[in-house]
Amino acid sequence: MAGRPEAGEDVAASWWRDGVLYQIYPRSFADTNGDGIGDLRGITAHLDHLEWLGIDGIWLNPTMPSPNDDWGYDVADYCAVDPALGTLEDLDELIAEAGRRGIRVLLDLVPNHTSDRHDWFRQARGGRDAPQRDFYVWADPKPGGAPPNNWQSSFGGPAWTLDEASGQFFLHNFLPTQPDLNWWNEGVREAFDDILRFWFDRGIAGWRIDVTHGIVKDRELRDDPVATAEDHPLVQARGNKQVYSMNRPEVHDVLRRWRAVAEEPEEKRILVGETYVLDLAQLMPFYGEGEDELNLAFNFLFVHSELEADAMRASVEGVEAGLPPTSWPVWTGSNHDAGRLATRWAQDDPVRARLAVMMLICLRGTPFLYYGDEIGLPDVPLDPADALDPVPGRTGKPERNRDPCRTPMQWSAEAGAGFTGAGVEPWLPLGDAAAYNVDAQRADAGSQLHLTRDLIALRRAQADLRGGDYETLPAPPGAWAWRRGERHAVALNLSGSEVTIEGLRGEVVIATDRARDGEALDGALTLGPWQGAVVSTA
Repeated sequence: MAGRPEAGEDVAASWWRDGVLYQIYPRSFADTNGDGIGDLRGITAHLDHLEWLGIDGIWLNPTMPSPNDDWGYDVADYCAVDPALGTLEDLDELIAEAGRRGIRVLLDLVPNHTSDRHDWFRQARGGRDAPQRDFYVWADPKPGGAPPNNWQSSFGGPAWTLDEASGQFFLHNFLPTQPDLNWWNEGVREAFDDILRFWFDRGIAGWRIDVTHGIVKDRELRDDPVATAEDHPLVQARGNKQVYSMNRPEVHDVLRRWRAVAEEPEEKRILVGETYVLDLAQLMPFYGEGEDELNLAFNFLFVHSELEADAMRASVEGVEAGLPPTSWPVWTGSNHDAGRLATRWAQDDPVRARLAVMMLICLRGTPFLYYGDEIGLPDVPLDPADALDPVPGRTGKPERNRDPCRTPMQWSAEAGAGFTGAGVEPWLPLGDAAAYNVDAQRADAGSQLHLTRDLIALRRAQADLRGGDYETLPAPPGAWAWRRGERHAVALNLSGSEVTIEGLRGEVVIATDRARDGEALDGALTLGPWQGAVVSTA
């Protein structure tokens, strides 16, 4: 694949283009009041760790008041803080203290739906002529009383629930307690303009936008078509292809409007989209034309790829070929829904987890790490019968339990793992804190924690690794190599056999096997199973 030397140059250098971002699940980061639930003060208390690691921005999973039917993704008030996490003043302090360390804060915006306990929905249920009724999606039953169409909830079952008092169904693409907002209503759009401005005025640097692709629905409520053999396997597993219940082109009008709001202040705020589309042709338009929609759009084809050379390379090359020159990729391997990269990609093998982190940090684009990625924290095996996550119970699919990737951060090997006090039961069980904790890895220069920190520092120091173009290099089966800019290359062996990559001259700057740092290369690099290296070719 030919290089695209214009690509990185056409995206202005900025903190988010050049930086590394870090996702925090607040309930699971650090508990300061001894109730077993992480809180905002716990995040503030560990900002020094993030500064030491080299993080430029943090994305906080939902912090707003919620009955927690879906753990914060059912918002009851968009302009406040959930009492379990702290106060508005605690969030103000976190933003200020992070800013003193050069770290920006992004919040999670949930615009597709509210909690059924939000005041808007409480009023909407008052009758067909009730205030805020049109803030939500309502429809009459079909003859015989069936739901209005064939739309299915992402959490299982029909996406419609009958409101017996009014005789109409309301739409919920997730839980019945998460009614979908009606984005055809100008009042909804104006309300969210105000929400964005409220938080921008408090100093946040931007938003991660939940279900970005899904907020606008087909105005005619047409049936979704049945998935075909040409669709992605995950779409086929769902049964229907969501072309009317989600993925409407009108969402781009909303994103352009938000981008204008985000760029009102002198320091432009950013918009990061959860763009859960499984086709690159659908992903690219979320960046807009001339930088007028999202700044970053998550690529879930990449997230769902295997840690395998051909699949990963094809995903990246597809983005490189299709992304407009003024747009910038974003890469992640873990999140609160998909699971941790140490388990899903690396199969709980610490050697593979090191390789995965090197890949993320060294690709052209902005990497997002999920809390614990820096220490190779795996998912914690939990019994789905005890799940706090509502999805397994609604779908009847225990493998969809998301609790294992939301367990508490492990700061130390002591009782409570440094997350909470000894004798306090955390809201989700801890993993093996003796095997994976920050304190032990901080003391070990060969640990994944130090590898992650050193890779971030190298990225910060080298313009090639921040904004340089990407070009695939020849590599044998099982390996993947690419050039970054003029003077750096990255080589990964994503296989269980030794490989040799020809044509590399220079010096190994950082290797996943740290004993190889500084190794001179005279035309070839041999890598053992699941090893990788960053090479200075100058």
